Amino acid sequence: RIICLFNLKPGVDPAAYEAWARGTDLPAVNALASVRGFTVHCATGLFGSDAPPPYDYVEVIDIHGMDDFVADVTTPEFQAMAAPFQQFADNPVFLLTRDL
Repeated sequence: RIICLFNLKPGVDPAAYEAWARGTDLPAVNALASVRGFTVHCATGLFGSDAPPPYDYVEVIDIHGMDDFVADVTTPEFQAMAAPFQQFADNPVFLLTRDL
């Protein structure tokens, strides 16, 4: 599982990012053979706190295997589809995880 945490770049309209995520990113990533499931979540708060969350968005990518995933996402076609993410996301953090 890969978990991506990120904020939007200054000046980015959240509605524009969310429209791209719903219409392009979610369908494309979920269509990859190496992906079991991909979801995007908008952070709404911190449990037990009034402080703002440190990240605006969280992506969860469940993959079958890292080698196959890397092969899928490094194609020119996928790179072209995913390029707008770099315009929206400000220094995304990609966490690699394993289940306990």
